[in-house]
Amino acid sequence: MHNKTVRSRLKTVEKRYLALVAEGKKEEAGQALRVVSSTFDKAAKTGVVHKATANRRKSRLALRLAKLK
Repeated sequence: MHNKTVRSRLKTVEKRYLALVAEGKKEEAGQALRVVSSTFDKAAKTGVVHKATANRRKSRLALRLAKLK
């Protein structure tokens, strides 16, 4: 049950971040990326997601922000 709530939170935070990236709001997206990274780190620390999975997802999200101009 705990893992389900954490995964749900991950999806929600990621969706908010992707929406900001899609709108082109670079500063807000940068702040949201910090929240997403922190949330993934916490989930990996407690074993909800594998550490490599969390790192891969964070990297891919950061690349999306880097592509914004």
